[in-house]
Amino acid sequence: MSESKAPNSSPHQTIWSAIRDSIRGTREDYTSGPIGRAVLLLAVPMVLEMVMESIFALVDVFFVSSLGASSAATVGLTEAMMAIFYTVAMGLGIGVTAMVSRRIGEKDPERAAQTAVQGIAIGLGVALVLGVIASFFADNLLRLMGAPPEVIDVGLGYTRIMLGGNGTVLLIFLINAIFRGAGDAAVAMRVLWLANAINIVLDPALILGLGPFPALGVTGAAVATNIGRGTGVLYALYRLTQTEGRVRVRRRHLSLNPREMFSLVRLSSTGTFQVFIGTASWIGLVRVLASFGSDALAGYTIGVRVILFALLPSWGLSNAAATMVGQGLGAGKPERAEQAVWKAGWYNMLFLGSVGLIFVLFARPIVSIFTGEPAVLAYGVDCLRTVGYGFPFYAYGMVLTQSFNGAGDTWTPTVLNLICFWFWEIPLAWILARALDFGPLGVFASIAIAFSTLAVLSGIVFKRGRWKHKVV
Repeated sequence: MSESKAPNSSPHQTIWSAIRDSIRGTREDYTSGPIGRAVLLLAVPMVLEMVMESIFALVDVFFVSSLGASSAATVGLTEAMMAIFYTVAMGLGIGVTAMVSRRIGEKDPERAAQTAVQGIAIGLGVALVLGVIASFFADNLLRLMGAPPEVIDVGLGYTRIMLGGNGTVLLIFLINAIFRGAGDAAVAMRVLWLANAINIVLDPALILGLGPFPALGVTGAAVATNIGRGTGVLYALYRLTQTEGRVRVRRRHLSLNPREMFSLVRLSSTGTFQVFIGTASWIGLVRVLASFGSDALAGYTIGVRVILFALLPSWGLSNAAATMVGQGLGAGKPERAEQAVWKAGWYNMLFLGSVGLIFVLFARPIVSIFTGEPAVLAYGVDCLRTVGYGFPFYAYGMVLTQSFNGAGDTWTPTVLNLICFWFWEIPLAWILARALDFGPLGVFASIAIAFSTLAVLSGIVFKRGRWKHKVV
């Protein structure tokens, strides 16, 4: 193992060695050895996975926007509907990661493979039912979302393909959750890199009709996305059958296990509701902000997109902590699991604290990249700077929330999210913005206060240690 290769190595050499090994992929046992190295081995590929996802999103928006407002509106409305599928995919991913990581920690790869098969079967069933219904009613759904006739004319094909092909999105999320839970984070990274690289190449070719490809307009973006994600799914399924993986699916595993499926559905349904709570809370904030006009809403949109982009690497560290918790509990090492969480939280605080400081100091030049309108710029600066103050708290909050999920305790973060976002953040936003007359600044402050509250409450509950006794 690398930690025994060079005992006299400097800290920088040790860190770079861990980063290099994490990208290559290793067979190290995450239930033993240095905790810091284990966190880095898991986190780096997960961070790079998220970075690639954000790059694809930027490329996709760039080429679609060149087609005009109707095409861009189609993508925006469809993405809003796709949020349902993303929510389900993330919820299923929470359950699968918790169960697979626990089985790997128990040194039971057979049951881990069985769990993987049950998860994929559930994902296929959900994708088929939702895809058929949503695809058939695509035009009605666009009208329900408020799309004018010209948007429906231009974008119906895009919406129908994206909704009907939701299985590629759902399965790539789900299978990568299996890899992450097993500790094969580098494989999950390569799956998404392959899918998005194909997507990035095909996007301009199919949208604009480059070379031998037909010009499909905005529909081409949907075709490119499904080809890229579909290829990623096939590659991921192939890797699940290979001997070098921690989870290897063989023919004997290809049968349905109702008991295992019930356990997965139970964990995943709570995880799905947990994700939904967070998503819906943003809608509530937008509703409060909308009453202050389009400038405030535009400034908020710019600020939040910059913030979410900056938070993506933190999801890598949070997912790494979840895997370490699941495997640690499976190995009967709850204290190691707890140490891994605090270590990941510390790393995340160093990163997000630095980013938050940059946002506080340089909010104006950052927001000015996206808009030159004075009113929008002012609101965007207020949003970025105010939310940035709370980044050190968010760092620990994100890691702690995912750690509960990794332990299979999906109810605790669900209840905490419900309290902090629905019963605290949204009412607080209205009180600060309207009753106390702080305007949009009150909404921005409510975000910082709510996420900081979540971090504090999560820390208190985490230290009580009930998650250590969760049976999965």
